[in-house]
Amino acid sequence: MTLEETFEKVDAIMEKLSDDSLPLEESFSVYKEGMELLDGCRKIIDDVEKKVTELAENDT
Repeated sequence: MTLEETFEKVDAIMEKLSDDSLPLEESFSVYKEGMELLDGCRKIIDDVEKKVTELAENDT
């Protein structure tokens, strides 16, 4: 899954969580899924940041 696809899925989860009729157990499940997706996004962003830093250091 690309970063963009992951963000779209997180947006859908946020909308789902804003629905007051969602049962509590399902809310927890959806919340957990969203947090796992966000952790994956952080890892991708951290990896890209490290690569950019390495490239910048190698150019000097």
